[in-house]
Amino acid sequence: MNTTEQETHDPIPDNDAVLSDALEQHLRAEGAELAKLEGRVVVRFAGIAEAGGLRIPYDLIPPDGVLANAGKWRNLSAEKKLALARERVHPKARQNLHRKVSEFVEALAARADDVGLDAREFLHVLALKESSAPVDHVLDRVEQRLIHAIERQQEAMNAARTRESINLAEYPATFELARRLPRRFIALLGPTNSGKTHEAMEALAKAKSGVYLAPLRLLALENYERLGEMERNGERLKVSLVTGEERRVVEGATHVASTVEMLDTQTRVDIAVIDEIQMLGDRDRGAAWTAAVCGAPANVVYLVGAPEARRAIEALARRLDCPLEIRTLTRKAPLSMEGQPVRKLRNLRRGDAVIAFSRREVLMWRDMITEMGLSVATVYGNLSPEVRRAQAARFREGSADVVVGTDAIAMGLNLPIQRVVMTTAVKYNGVEEEELSAALVKQIAGRAGRFGVHEEGFVAGYDDDTHYVIRALLKEKVPPISSLGFSVAPTLEHLNRIASVTGEQSLARLLKRFETDIDVPDGFFTPRITEEQAERAMWLDTLPLTLADKFTLSLVPISSRVPSLHAAWQKWARALARGHASHLDWIGEHNARATLQEVEDDCKLYSAYAWLSYRNPEFFPHGEEAQRMAREASERIDGILQSQNRAMRSRGGRKETQVRRAYAR
Repeated sequence: MNTTEQETHDPIPDNDAVLSDALEQHLRAEGAELAKLEGRVVVRFAGIAEAGGLRIPYDLIPPDGVLANAGKWRNLSAEKKLALARERVHPKARQNLHRKVSEFVEALAARADDVGLDAREFLHVLALKESSAPVDHVLDRVEQRLIHAIERQQEAMNAARTRESINLAEYPATFELARRLPRRFIALLGPTNSGKTHEAMEALAKAKSGVYLAPLRLLALENYERLGEMERNGERLKVSLVTGEERRVVEGATHVASTVEMLDTQTRVDIAVIDEIQMLGDRDRGAAWTAAVCGAPANVVYLVGAPEARRAIEALARRLDCPLEIRTLTRKAPLSMEGQPVRKLRNLRRGDAVIAFSRREVLMWRDMITEMGLSVATVYGNLSPEVRRAQAARFREGSADVVVGTDAIAMGLNLPIQRVVMTTAVKYNGVEEEELSAALVKQIAGRAGRFGVHEEGFVAGYDDDTHYVIRALLKEKVPPISSLGFSVAPTLEHLNRIASVTGEQSLARLLKRFETDIDVPDGFFTPRITEEQAERAMWLDTLPLTLADKFTLSLVPISSRVPSLHAAWQKWARALARGHASHLDWIGEHNARATLQEVEDDCKLYSAYAWLSYRNPEFFPHGEEAQRMAREASERIDGILQSQNRAMRSRGGRKETQVRRAYAR
């Protein structure tokens, strides 16, 4: 307050009663009100702001309208209270507040009108007396509410546009060639060792052209070789292999063995075989089977798998308007539960498959069994297909007495197992340990008693509790796969379509829109993205990459849970963002002292690089070298496993409890 303004004030009275009256008169004369709110003493000005035909009442605290906190105000003398009021409450303060509010109302009303919103829904709070915040804070909150309302409105518009751009009810129509063909389905359903895959492969070999779609690279590789040994009209079949990480393209090939995700929907064939059709119900990979059933461009599509897939297949056939023939097969050799659990290592015998559910447990059991004197082949998910095949061959050829593995043996490996021994009835699901499903137990147990090798298969638990639970699970009826809600994964075309109608370029937000906003009219097909892809997308959005590059990088088959592999993936992404090619020289050659885990990780790394090389050879130019290095790493892994087996057998004599304690450490 300047001197001139101070001189306009009346002299300050000299007693408290008179001073209090003078304070009230001053506030009244200036149109102000004294209030106590939220522990503070404030002054407020009321008025009406007019703008754009609106009359908006307000009752607000000017920028310096907080006089003191309540305790300090009580301790002030009447004289100081009056002096403070005269300093803060005057015509200029009221005029400035009125101008600020009027300008704000005019600007906000114009913004609200531009987007079709009613400004009064936001401005009515200016007349409320609920806060001790000065005017600037109140106006900021009002503006934020408008901004959020505009964002919600935009979000609703984008959601509506997304729904209009993608209707999952029309998903099958996106596979144009398949929809034009007079397709029919033949479902071969039965338990393990029922000969269903053999029947389908025989039909495939007799066809002029065909494709085999596998759930695993290992199965694609096995059936690529199997088809290559088969004949049609007295001549060997010409077969190509196509997986995410490898291509063996044969000129003039009539048949292709492929992983299911690599289905070529643009090349017509006579027969397609889709293996493990019950994977339609898989949470993370089921979308690949949905796409294969809807898009396989074949006159006849064989759907091969477990009986619980029947309802799902029937529902899909009806939806796709394809004739369906169902053939139900039974086991060719009986499967029996042994009367007693194994209980001791010495009760294991040649031809057994010992099942655990983690790499650590598999290696522990391998070491215990090997030290007892039996030779062991080892199979678990982290091993490359080449290593798993090499280990399986040792068991098949008799150089290994026992195979120790995870549930990886349940899918794809044809092994001469006579008895399956379950070491546990629980498995870690990523969050906690849970009891095995009846479907998984039956698939694993079904590997015992291979037809043509053993007359009967047997199953046992290692300990009493496991034996009891496995017996119960084998008797349990497997629930059918849902005939509604078939997963559909986003394609780059889907994301580009959403981006074109929303203007969005964030991969994470586009994936979220695909999952939550596209039209799912009857729930028959449902959008599905994996947690890993969603997490990767958020990190990739921090880099200056095209949507196509971000989408490709989000799908690289490499574990985000292994620090060295995740770091390599991030390095590749950063290099691509800078426009630099990624070379293999920085990955490093095998160290002679590398551990089994390190070599396994190297193998995964080279395979992932090869996967990227097929999709972006300009920036990942060493695909062939990566495949060679992956093969070398696989050979080294197999060698390490054999060396460890020999070392354990030569050591021998350690008790089971000693080995368990060593792994517990």
